Amino acid sequence: VVGSLLYLMLGTRPDIAFAVTQLSRQASNPTAEHLNKALYVCRYLKGTRDYVLQFDGKSNIGFIAYTDSDWGTDPSTRRSTTGYTLNMANASFSWVCRTQKTIATSSTEAEYMALSDCSQQVYWIKQILKEIGILLGPIPICGDNQGSIFMGNNPVTEKRSKHIDIRYHKIREYVANKDIELLFIEGAKNPADLLTKNLGHVKFELFRPHYG
Repeated sequence: VVGSLLYLMLGTRPDIAFAVTQLSRQASNPTAEHLNKALYVCRYLKGTRDYVLQFDGKSNIGFIAYTDSDWGTDPSTRRSTTGYTLNMANASFSWVCRTQKTIATSSTEAEYMALSDCSQQVYWIKQILKEIGILLGPIPICGDNQGSIFMGNNPVTEKRSKHIDIRYHKIREYVANKDIELLFIEGAKNPADLLTKNLGHVKFELFRPHYG
């Protein structure tokens, strides 16, 4: 069941990404409760089978990314969850929901790691577009943590950030070269929130349209 849900999530259903990621962690030792949760997702899909990713070329909305993280959400490892979505023409075409590779010591660090991972995906997509003759300016990446945005925009070393793995600082080079632009978005308006935590019904339905 989880394998089938993963196939759908990776292809066309970013709205179930967080739920399926959580279920996949239990694949080695599932219980009846986990099966019930998986079937609940199946019932949700049955009720929303008409939902599609619809790209709107008339929307005048170009390439934009949203990123978020949830600090220390994995109870067994205390690692945080990264979530980001890349949107073009008012619909999502690339999304990620995964556990971070290292433990973040603060929410700002977790958000910074998520921003950095997102920036690498954005840069890769930008290079592909460049190869086919589509040249773009700085791509906006929206995050809801001011501290992580400051760290990305300012190549300074502080005691709170000097321990962060050097690979995550690649984002500063992208900012300096004007490949990306870091922007702040309120947490209550950040659609990437849907990829990092279990949202209530109202907030879930608020963010779902941002994906297509």
